[in-house]
Amino acid sequence: MRMATAVVTVLTLTAGAALTAGTATAATSAKAPPARLSAESGIHGLWRADGYGTIWSVRRGELQEYETTSVSCARGDTAKRTGPGQYTVYGSVVTVRAAPGRDRATLRTDSSVGHQELRRLKKLPAACTRPAPQGPVAAFDVFWQSFEENYPFFAARGIDWHAVRDRYRPKVHADTTREELFALFTEMVAPLDDAHVMVQDGDRHFTMVRPGTVMPSRELDDRAKKLILERDLKGAENVQDFARGRITYADLPGGQGYLRVSGFGGYAEDTAPFSAHRAELDRALAAVFTKKRTRRLDGLIVDLRINGGGSDVLGLRIAGRLTDTGYVAYRKRARNDPADPTRHTRPQPALVTPAHGPRYTGPVAVLTGGSTVSAGETFTQSLIDRPGTTVRIGQHTQGVFSDVLGRRLPNGMAVGLPNEEFVTRSGTTFDGPGIPPHLSEPVFTEEEFEHRKDSAFDRALKVLGQAR
Repeated sequence: MRMATAVVTVLTLTAGAALTAGTATAATSAKAPPARLSAESGIHGLWRADGYGTIWSVRRGELQEYETTSVSCARGDTAKRTGPGQYTVYGSVVTVRAAPGRDRATLRTDSSVGHQELRRLKKLPAACTRPAPQGPVAAFDVFWQSFEENYPFFAARGIDWHAVRDRYRPKVHADTTREELFALFTEMVAPLDDAHVMVQDGDRHFTMVRPGTVMPSRELDDRAKKLILERDLKGAENVQDFARGRITYADLPGGQGYLRVSGFGGYAEDTAPFSAHRAELDRALAAVFTKKRTRRLDGLIVDLRINGGGSDVLGLRIAGRLTDTGYVAYRKRARNDPADPTRHTRPQPALVTPAHGPRYTGPVAVLTGGSTVSAGETFTQSLIDRPGTTVRIGQHTQGVFSDVLGRRLPNGMAVGLPNEEFVTRSGTTFDGPGIPPHLSEPVFTEEEFEHRKDSAFDRALKVLGQAR
């Protein structure tokens, strides 16, 4: 999922600050040998995903996406086959596999948790085979309908989406300019206060955050890291940066460890495949979680207070270094009825699997705040049921967990919106208010910066000291 630098696309199922309406094609041959075609014959054809408003075409070594609503159908991303049932888009590997019987299949992306359940479709809807309506009114209708059929949180956020349509659609006509339409769209979604809702027109983007919070930024991250290095880690040993500075580790004077993660992506070059980012994380974890260190640590601070998100898969890999016992991190489900936002796909469990390397199982203090976003939040959620002592300190997280569903509009604009829920074993979702801390402390306020204070860090040291 996710935030900061990733590109929003249904194929990658990640969220980012920018949306794309382009088409991605892997740099491999479009043709496959006949033997491979025969081996993959079970997935050839048309498939409709449960939830997601998406149809997939698998033909002649090519994966084609169609973004659909009841009023529209737009060609989405295209990818060439790179292996048996595999297609690469924006560095992520998408795998389509046949399920038992001829009419079921699954689609999985290596950078995303869970998969899409697919059902065979005999033919494309008529809207996919004729020219799409154009103009501002058509763009408005697809924009509104995309939320109407996929967004799960209108009731929770107190928004009457039908009243929004009644108010704004009469303002749109054939002569409405792009600037006017962009302003209208942003005004429609602004009351949602949802950081996973985005509107794009070329270089112009609109995003928002929950009131009283601040979106992670390079400037805020640099400012916070400077305070941490000069104050919190003064006297620490083995201070190291990994993964292009997105991960920092230090051994604290009192015998505790400090692990700061500012994102779950961006660990390798921007053009590198997801596997390269995963490999960089594994290298960092191997250097941090050594046999000697995991045996002697008296506690571990995991600092997520400025975390712009990324891949949930990477968060689960870190969680696997913090347990000797496997458990369910959370369950993921998608809205699955265009007319009923309370109906979802079958929840899919995301598992924390103990890592093969050395693991630390002692007390953990997790630092969070309003700038803990998206995959930073799913990682926080993955530690809720962690065996052993785990204490959250700071402020509520941002409150956005879903992968972002990217949608192209007929006029070339694009929109991103969440369509999933990440629920606890008791069925709780933290979308909206975010995950609360056990212990509340200020997080990077102007007062804290001005007086060189870090109340959450100090509280974590105290808590871990008492847990010995």
